[in-house]
Amino acid sequence: MSTNVLKAINITKHFYDPIDVKVLDNVNIDVNRGEFVSLVGKSGCGKSTLLYILSTMDRVYEGQLFIDNELMSSKNGADLAHVRNEKIGFVFQFHYLLNEFSVLKNVMLPALKLNRFSPEEIEHRAIQKLELLGINKLALRNAGQISGGEKQRVAIARALINDPLIIMGDEPTGNLDLRNSQIVFDTFKQLAEEFNQTLLIVTHDLGFAEKTHRIVEMEDGKIIRS
Repeated sequence: MSTNVLKAINITKHFYDPIDVKVLDNVNIDVNRGEFVSLVGKSGCGKSTLLYILSTMDRVYEGQLFIDNELMSSKNGADLAHVRNEKIGFVFQFHYLLNEFSVLKNVMLPALKLNRFSPEEIEHRAIQKLELLGINKLALRNAGQISGGEKQRVAIARALINDPLIIMGDEPTGNLDLRNSQIVFDTFKQLAEEFNQTLLIVTHDLGFAEKTHRIVEMEDGKIIRS
């Protein structure tokens, strides 16, 4: 029996500068636990806008958003920030690591903010995530001293540190070469199939998308395939 992690009902979004443009038009999407879902479509179709609504970072929209069967639309900014830190892991095209901190400290930061475990337990968990991704040897290196592909794997470890309900990615392989893109894909696939991790990934790479469990395709602010 599948367990619903995320459900969006009739999500509609307008931009009003300088004129009224409907960028999302009654979008419905649901993602179940352990699914590896890719969100594709031409540039400007609304996929990144949708992802930012689904991640609760954009609060200005019509419709309903449920994460873990809980309505997000009625929550205030502080409550949504807590949901993001506890239940959503983010991986972007650019890793956004703090180069002056070690790899280990970068991975630990979201868990230190959530404050669910002691610093010692958080460090232990961070090392486990780095081991899972095969980069534990980099733990004490400064983030500014490692390669781009390694930085993206550190960003994935950071996204995993709070054991999120869902990982959301916005073009996570868009800045990587073919070899490192494959490493990131293989990591995501392992997370889904061995650890039942849920993933929703925006990508322009159709080769990447075709290997995921399910493709959701957008066109002109609407979902045309799911």
